[in-house]
Amino acid sequence: MGDRVRKGQPVCLLEAMKMMSEIPAPCDCEITAVLKENGALVSFGEPLFRYQPC
Repeated sequence: MGDRVRKGQPVCLLEAMKMMSEIPAPCDCEITAVLKENGALVSFGEPLFRYQPC
């Protein structure tokens, strides 16, 4: 938390059905909260992070 990222920079790596996908930052922003734990199951469209645009 508190990390600043640039638009397009990978913020996490997801595994779905043995396929790995990088999730890019939608804009220049600061990550303010991580909403899921490492290894947690998530559904499509479920938020993973809370961020504040810069």
